[in-house]
Amino acid sequence: MSLSKQLLMLITVLFLILFSGNFALSMISIKSYLEGEARGHAQDTATSLGLSLSPYISNTSDPIIKIMTSAIFDMSYYKNIRLVDANNKELISLTNDKGVKGVPDWFIHYFPIPLITAESEISSNWMRRGVVYVTINNSFAYKKLYEQAKTTCFYSLIAFIVSMLLLAMLLRITLTSLNRINQLAIQITGGHFGTIKNVPWISEIRNVTLSINMMSRKIESIIAALNNKLDEIGAKLLRDDLSGLYKKTVFVTDVKNLLMAYSPSYLMIIKVDILPDLAKEFGNNTIDIFLLEFVATMKKSLEQHPNILMKRYRFYGGDFAILINTSNIEQIKLIANALSNNFKVLGEKYSKPDLTHIGIASVNPIATSENLLELVYEAYEQARLIGANEYYIRSDKEAAQDLFAWKELVLNCLDNDDYLLSYIGGITSFKTGQLLMEEACIQVYNKSGQLVVIGPFISLAEKFSKIVDLDKGVIIKVLEHIRSTGILHAIAVNLSIDTIKNVDFHIWLEKLINNNPFVIKQLVFSFSAYAVAKELDIYRNFIEVLHQWGGRAMIKRFESQSISSELVKKLKPDFIRFARDIGNGISLSRQKYEFIQTMHYIGILLNIILLAENIQTDEDYETLKVIGIEGASR
Repeated sequence: MSLSKQLLMLITVLFLILFSGNFALSMISIKSYLEGEARGHAQDTATSLGLSLSPYISNTSDPIIKIMTSAIFDMSYYKNIRLVDANNKELISLTNDKGVKGVPDWFIHYFPIPLITAESEISSNWMRRGVVYVTINNSFAYKKLYEQAKTTCFYSLIAFIVSMLLLAMLLRITLTSLNRINQLAIQITGGHFGTIKNVPWISEIRNVTLSINMMSRKIESIIAALNNKLDEIGAKLLRDDLSGLYKKTVFVTDVKNLLMAYSPSYLMIIKVDILPDLAKEFGNNTIDIFLLEFVATMKKSLEQHPNILMKRYRFYGGDFAILINTSNIEQIKLIANALSNNFKVLGEKYSKPDLTHIGIASVNPIATSENLLELVYEAYEQARLIGANEYYIRSDKEAAQDLFAWKELVLNCLDNDDYLLSYIGGITSFKTGQLLMEEACIQVYNKSGQLVVIGPFISLAEKFSKIVDLDKGVIIKVLEHIRSTGILHAIAVNLSIDTIKNVDFHIWLEKLINNNPFVIKQLVFSFSAYAVAKELDIYRNFIEVLHQWGGRAMIKRFESQSISSELVKKLKPDFIRFARDIGNGISLSRQKYEFIQTMHYIGILLNIILLAENIQTDEDYETLKVIGIEGASR
């Protein structure tokens, strides 16, 4: 029950108690007053009538006696007037038998007024001649008492209504302030650290408001400090210490994301072949200077094409890579020529004319990160055969032939619902040891009965506009699995961006959730951090709608380069699952430890559950447990 209802009920009960007591005392007091007034009036009338009749009482048959008595009785204030002589013989008896009009019987029952009778002796010539008895008509007292009761109730009701209105206004002002405090508290739990500008004037609520404003500002400053620390640690995790280029782990993640959300691109591998010879000849300090010059030369060559998106990586030693977001082979040739010529100049400076070679291959939708690297290194070997500082671009004819076979496989599987689901990556709770979540993974077999790589399958399903049907089918199969097995843990289901953008899917999913309110709570809709970063507003809106329906969302493959903690605060996912590289090696890496620990603090403040994936060693598993995240898979 709300505070306003409790206070209104309390005030009402107190009013009724006070009103009842006051009303009872008032009625008793007025009733006593009316009885006393009636008693005095009866006595005055009896005395006055006795004095008036005394000159005539010696002759009891004198008609003036009855006339005078009737004149008094006709005033209607009396119930009965009776005159008796000295021998107690009744001479006159006048009675009014009319009931009390305008007063309800229940009022007469609860507030009885007795009939009051007064008497007066009548004397003549110093002798007692008779007695007159006067009984007051109590109907007038009843009417006065009843009118007074109605007046008391009316004005008390007016006072009650006015008091309640004033109380309601005061409560509204007070509770509006409390509601603003409540809303701010909810916003703080959601990661929005505002303050209440109009501080209420009620001292207690004012103090609470000032306190929560102070708390909000302090938490905001803590979050800001954590964000800065996270950015700093993340930058160190992503970049090579010497060259400042991205590490190979970043490259692997980028290639995987690029293959999942296919966009025409080329990959270059650049190897400094003579690096071991330079190390022997000049020493490590000179090698560091040389590598910095090499990176600067690479940057200079790429700056000639500012309109093309390119990302550079250093794997280790003299192995470098460049991802170039273009499908124009002529632009690739221009970039390769510029690199080749500039590296030739750098090689002459160190008296090494054969400095490097470049292998190039296109990123196609049916590739995997592993075979893509194999293709590029094959192109590199071809470049070594061509000559000093040369490059070689691998042909795409074989890829085109493979694409036709993949298309046939994809369409056949989706049209005939010819795929299976496996449940992998079981995440165990550090606290309870119980299974928290598994991930639904699609299994597809080719004509030879061999399991195919699922990444290209998903990419081509998107390309051929079949991904929405695939995602619906997976959700239905997962719900059937939950019902048939009776499992209690969550199942993560991956959704593509095309599915999330589809309006019909939204309608279908809302209906599905309404029809399966309990089972649907075990579904966790999963999105890669890379995809979310590219379409932030779309994913944020979908997660918000999903929460309104009672669903849950997870961002997977989360790492320092994917999404900032500020964006996480806007997205409000229920789960975050770290990329494999972040959790593995944490026991030996201070940077990884601080990164996950900082994210753990942010997760606590934002009510986000953190998970780790595919942890290899017991040391790393125990370290994650010590940090305090929810669970991990092995």
